[in-house]
Amino acid sequence: MDRPVFEHRIVAPADAIDELGHVNNAVWVQWIQEVALAHWYSVADPRHQDDYIWVVVRHEIDYLRAAFEGELLTGRTWVGEAPKGARFDRHMEFVGEDGKVRVRAVTQWAIIDKASGRPIRVPPEVIAPFTGD
Repeated sequence: MDRPVFEHRIVAPADAIDELGHVNNAVWVQWIQEVALAHWYSVADPRHQDDYIWVVVRHEIDYLRAAFEGELLTGRTWVGEAPKGARFDRHMEFVGEDGKVRVRAVTQWAIIDKASGRPIRVPPEVIAPFTGD
């Protein structure tokens, strides 16, 4: 199933580099959230942005290649299959200028109704802009 792909560029700053001289694994997790939120804010209906918030419930990350200070990376993300209740999968990869994938991940997010503070079943109208349906 083809899904629309969202892209967000990041240049690895000096403070992302660890003692091994490459982007720290914890920074990749921050970037996963940054790219996912950029996708949400670029596509979601403003009313949905006001009413709902997404929280991560699971990360599965493969660290394939190192990235270094000053490197331009493209974070690519797309959503997975239909939501399961409140949960929805998001796929992510970070690619260097050489076209090689540095990190690949699948993250599971849950939607929270801001008014109640509780998870809800993902409304079809919320997910439609992300699936291309």
